[in-house]
Amino acid sequence: MIPLPLGDNDPIEVIPASVYKVINEIDTYIVENIRTARRYLRKINIQKPIDSLRFLELNEHTQPMEIVGYLDGCLEGRHVGVMSEAGCPGVADPGSVIARMAHQKGIRVVPMVGPSSIMLSLMASGFNGQSFAFNGYLPVKPPERAAKLKALEQRSGKENQTQIFIEAPYRNNQLVQDMLIHCSPSTLLCIACDISLETEFIRTLSIGAWKGQVPELHKKPVIYLLHRN
Repeated sequence: MIPLPLGDNDPIEVIPASVYKVINEIDTYIVENIRTARRYLRKINIQKPIDSLRFLELNEHTQPMEIVGYLDGCLEGRHVGVMSEAGCPGVADPGSVIARMAHQKGIRVVPMVGPSSIMLSLMASGFNGQSFAFNGYLPVKPPERAAKLKALEQRSGKENQTQIFIEAPYRNNQLVQDMLIHCSPSTLLCIACDISLETEFIRTLSIGAWKGQVPELHKKPVIYLLHRN
């Protein structure tokens, strides 16, 4: 399970040298997008010729029957790498399907060290790091979204649990506005944007304090963390 940087920064800043050593031993990659995977491997100056590598695609369009033979190379004694588009594969990522299949086949799964936007945002938020939940995407329709936000807020207060979620980048601004409308002014919200990049922005304020000073988040990678005291 091979991690990638979270943005267009120099990989050497966030990816340990041990990961590159493993990458140079791999001939087959399971990736979300073949084009971007090849581009990344060129960027890190992989030792093997790119055209000699085998790429298998795994994303929302991949059918279950297509992945049946994806790990055949492992059964023959070869390494197979799983890469996400950014961050750690298998975490809020389709790579988890491959990890599960590997366990079923008795294949060793090796997670490599690298950046996770979920964990990095939690580290910096100041919220409870012993009890937290990643909720993925919230509902798109306003009534369902408002109900979900209130439910997460109530759960956070009842269980002292940090609630973490994300949004499609082009809907970031609307999500924040919905939180300002539907959440209690005293509830804490951490907005973590462009994590690990030069433009990184991470700040925790109460919902009431955020009003009038929310940064421009349109089309930016953002993690949201909510905690009700």
